[in-house]
Amino acid sequence: MQHCWKAGTLALLILLFFASCSPFQKLQKKGTDEEKYKAAVSYFKKGEFYKAGLLFEELIPILKGSTESEMAQFYRAHCEYQQQNYQLSAFHFKQFYETFARSDYAHEAMYFYALSLFKDSPNYNLDQSNTLTAMAALQDFINANPQSPFRQECTDYIQVLRDKLERKAYDKAKQYYKTSAANIANYRSSVVSITNFLREYPDSKYNQELAYLRVDAQYHLAKNSFADKLKERHQDVVTYYLALVDKFPQSPDLKKAERMYSDSQKELETIANLEKEKLNQQQKPAKVTATTAN
Repeated sequence: MQHCWKAGTLALLILLFFASCSPFQKLQKKGTDEEKYKAAVSYFKKGEFYKAGLLFEELIPILKGSTESEMAQFYRAHCEYQQQNYQLSAFHFKQFYETFARSDYAHEAMYFYALSLFKDSPNYNLDQSNTLTAMAALQDFINANPQSPFRQECTDYIQVLRDKLERKAYDKAKQYYKTSAANIANYRSSVVSITNFLREYPDSKYNQELAYLRVDAQYHLAKNSFADKLKERHQDVVTYYLALVDKFPQSPDLKKAERMYSDSQKELETIANLEKEKLNQQQKPAKVTATTAN
């Protein structure tokens, strides 16, 4: 009697277990490859990307060499993209267009590879290696597909990433400047960073501010220099001031910059006078002392 009760309980538990399985779980366990493929496509079209992705992931090794293999891999990449798994989608889209270079979907896969990298680009204050990779991928897509309907979008995305790099470079230059009072060497680093920034981003909205900060940083660097560096560094103050005036004649910081410029001019005059005096001393003939023979 007790044995029958245990057997009945076990059968009931097994029945409840299978009854509790969802149609998706049943499909995973008992569905044929054809049923799973059709269901995966159906889930994908309904926007159930997690379920579709699981099925495509399972099917891809099995479908290798079949007509469905190409689409299964394409769908799988899109499933990752739609779930915002951008590193995975980039990997799978790249794998797709390299494997199926002649596919009708290769062009789209190459675009979504670049787009995935764009989406995965970090905030401007973090390391920007991925941003550079994304920019290169977007430019490669444009070069390879000059007539693509995605061309303008890719151009716009490159500009977004360029703006991010610009902000990163701006913050770096400002950081050197802000810490210069505590570390004189940072005045030099600030000048170098600003000069590089102005060269790389000639139309940046930050250039007026940075052009002034370069004068200021160079001036303080000159004021804290040893004698053998004074002339060169004050000359750079003059050069940077003239560049500021030329490019931004309406700068609100012009009067402050002019005071530094004037002071550097005076320092250069003093240095020039000292050099002239030293040269005159060197050019004076040596005195000849007459000696009388005894």
